[in-house]
Amino acid sequence: MLRLTQIKLPLDYNDAALKAAVIERLDIAPNELLDITVFRRGYDARKRSNIFFIFTLDIALKDEAGVTKRLKAAKNDANLGPTPDTTYKFVTHAPAGLTSRPIVIGTGPCGLLAGLLLAQMGFRPIILERGKAVRERTKDTWGLWRTGVLDPESNVQFGEGGAGTFSDGKLWSQIRDPQHHGRKVLEEFVKAGAPEEILFVSKPHIGTFRLVKMVEKMRATIHELGGEVRFGCKVEKIEIEQGEQGKSGGQVRGVVLADGEKIVADHVVLAIGHSARDTFAMLHEQGVYIEAKPFSIGFRIEHPQALIDRARFGPNAGNEMLGAADYKLVHHCANGRSAYSFCMCPGGQVVAATSEPGRVVTNGMSQYSRAERNANAALVVGVEPKDFPGDYKTNPLVGIDFQRHWESMAFAAGGGTYKAPAQRVGDFLAGRPSTQLGEVDPSYQPGVHMTDLSSCVPPYVIDCLREAIPAFDKQIRGFAMDDAILTGVETRTSSPIRITRNGECQSLNTRGLFPAGEGAGYAGGILSAAVDGINVAEALALSMVQKAAKPTP
Repeated sequence: MLRLTQIKLPLDYNDAALKAAVIERLDIAPNELLDITVFRRGYDARKRSNIFFIFTLDIALKDEAGVTKRLKAAKNDANLGPTPDTTYKFVTHAPAGLTSRPIVIGTGPCGLLAGLLLAQMGFRPIILERGKAVRERTKDTWGLWRTGVLDPESNVQFGEGGAGTFSDGKLWSQIRDPQHHGRKVLEEFVKAGAPEEILFVSKPHIGTFRLVKMVEKMRATIHELGGEVRFGCKVEKIEIEQGEQGKSGGQVRGVVLADGEKIVADHVVLAIGHSARDTFAMLHEQGVYIEAKPFSIGFRIEHPQALIDRARFGPNAGNEMLGAADYKLVHHCANGRSAYSFCMCPGGQVVAATSEPGRVVTNGMSQYSRAERNANAALVVGVEPKDFPGDYKTNPLVGIDFQRHWESMAFAAGGGTYKAPAQRVGDFLAGRPSTQLGEVDPSYQPGVHMTDLSSCVPPYVIDCLREAIPAFDKQIRGFAMDDAILTGVETRTSSPIRITRNGECQSLNTRGLFPAGEGAGYAGGILSAAVDGINVAEALALSMVQKAAKPTP
C-alpha cells in the first residue's frame, strides 16, 4: 500500500469527497483505486473561519509502483511513499521448560502493558498491585470526592489502572517511536473495548468510565495467558544480592510483601507510578541509584467550555466532528522560568488526587463525551532540583519534600479539610483574596474554599502565572476572564525522581531491576508510559532468554 499525507478537506466532507480527493491528487482513473484506509485525521484550526481536516491515508491501487514512479519523477513528492509496516513483532518467546517468572510491580498503563506483553510471549508474569481492583478502587476514589474520606492505598494514584484511569484518557504523545510501539498499545486498547477511532484521530481519548472496563478486560487476558494479577500486595522490600567485595552493584533476587511473603525472582519491572513515595524511599535506602529531576507545580484553571470553543473554533464552535476544543499554551516569563498548560481536559472536571492524609492535590479528568460545562487544565511552572530544600545530590528525594510542603499548605489554605483552596482569576491577578464565586462554578469535589492562593506555591510561581495568564488571553480571548477559577495545588505533573537505567533498561547499579514508566522518570502520560512498558518488557524477556541459554557452571 501507499501512504499519502496532507490531504485537506472541509469539515462537512463525506466518503465520496475523500475518494475524489485521492483520485485527483494521484491523477488516476476511479477504477484504479481499490481501497482507502484513514491512518490519521487531524484538523487545522489556525484560521477560525477556515478550519479543515488533514488526512494521512493508506491507499491500495492496481498499479502502486507505476503511480509512485510517475509522481516522484514529476514532483519529487514528499507526501507519497510506501505504507510503513506497523505490525508488532515479538522479540522473543519464553523457552520451553522455563520455571522462573518475572515480577511486574504496578498496574498502571506501564505495568499493564509490560505484563500483557510478557504474558503474550509466554513468561507468565506475576503482577503485584498495592491497591485494589479497579471497581473497588473507583468506589474508594469517589469516597474521597463525595465524603472527604481518603484511603491512602486506594485512590486516584494507587490501584488497578494507575493514575491515568481517573484522567481524560488522553492517548497522544510526542515521544520518538520508531518501532511503532504506540500502535501496538492502541490496538491492544481497542481489543479491550476502546473505540476504534483512537486508531486514527489525531488526539484520541477514552474517558474514565470506558477505561475501567478496558482495564478489567486486559487483566482477564493476562490471566488467560498464564499470568497472575494480585491486589493488596504492597512491596516493602526488593531482595538484592550484593556482589563480591570491591564490585559495585547487586542482583535482584525477589521481593518481600507487606504481609511478609517472599517471592523469588531475578527479573523485576518497577512500574510504580509517580506517587509511590514510600517505595522511592525504600529503594533509596537499599542503595538503588536514583537522581532528582525537574517537574512542575501550579494550579488548575477552569473556564466555561463554550468560551474555549468560541475562542478556538469561532463560527464552527459546536461542530460535532470537532468536538470540545482544547488548547496548549506556553509563556516564557521575565524571571527566566516558563509557564504552560498541561493535561488539558475539555468538558471535564477538576478532581481530588491526593494519596496522603493532610494534603490537597488536584488533577483533571473527562468522560468520553467531554460534555461537562467547564474546560480545565493545569497551569504550571517548571521547578528544578536546585529549587528543592536540601542537597539534591546527596538526597535525591528532596523533590518529594518540596511537593509535600506545598500540598500541606494547600490543605491548610482549604480550611484543613480535603476542600481545595480556590481563587477567581481577577482576584488572583489583582493580588486580593476571593470571597465569592462568579460566573464559573468550580467542578472540584469535595468542594472548594475561596481564599488567596499565594500561600500555596512558591512566590516565583505566582509571579510567573500572573505574567502568563494575560499573555494567554491574547491567544485565547477570555482566558483571563475575572470569573475563571484557579484551584490548588497541582504538584504531580511528573515524577520528582529518575531511577536511572542503562541501555538494557536495567537499573544502573542493580541487575535484574527494570525501572519503567512515569515513576522511574521515563514517561509522561498514558501512551508514553504504555510504550515504555513494552520497551522494558522486551528488554526483560531478552535478558531471561539469554540467561536460560547459558550453560550451568
